[in-house]
Amino acid sequence: METSSIIATSERMDTDLPVMESFYTLQGEGFHEGKAAYFIRLGGCDVGCVWCDVKESWDAGQHPRRSVEALVAEASAYPGRLVVITGGEPLMHDCSELTAALRRAGFATHIETSGAWPLSGDWDWICFSPKKFKAPVPDIPPRASELKVVIFNKSDFAWAEQWAERVSAGCRLYLQPEWSKSVQVTPLIVEYVKANPKWAFSLQLHKYIHVP
Repeated sequence: METSSIIATSERMDTDLPVMESFYTLQGEGFHEGKAAYFIRLGGCDVGCVWCDVKESWDAGQHPRRSVEALVAEASAYPGRLVVITGGEPLMHDCSELTAALRRAGFATHIETSGAWPLSGDWDWICFSPKKFKAPVPDIPPRASELKVVIFNKSDFAWAEQWAERVSAGCRLYLQPEWSKSVQVTPLIVEYVKANPKWAFSLQLHKYIHVP
């Protein structure tokens, strides 16, 4: 696996971050589906997806700020050594200090981002999930390890192809049904993947096995 290492250009480094929740579970989506992972969900998002299932994460001010040291210590209490930083939109914050501390503690660092903000931090895996509600910044797609496009209606397939043209040749490509429309769009995704085998189906496994 290639490492994507991004050093923040800003002199500011966030040593405490707004955290909506953190928990140990299984990664439920994409290439690393089924693996044990510690999730840190940062508060704050200005993308505004109408179908977002964690809208309570949007207002960063509603969530307590936690120190990087405390977050790493809590993750270290579990045997898994994979941490996923998600949101909200985690790149609204400078993730440099958090990823540096996690790496020093022996963790692999993964991020799930819409790409709407510049990349900061040092990442082993970048899951890029672009949204129509706020355009990604141009430096994100070429660095993506995985492109995951949420399918809400038929027009989203064309949207997915637009972004597939902007990622690197080695980027993994996934189509994922939006949960509230999964009954309607899952058959469409199945047929699309069969006709376009560069794509794979991403299932939200955690929602089926009832884990966070």
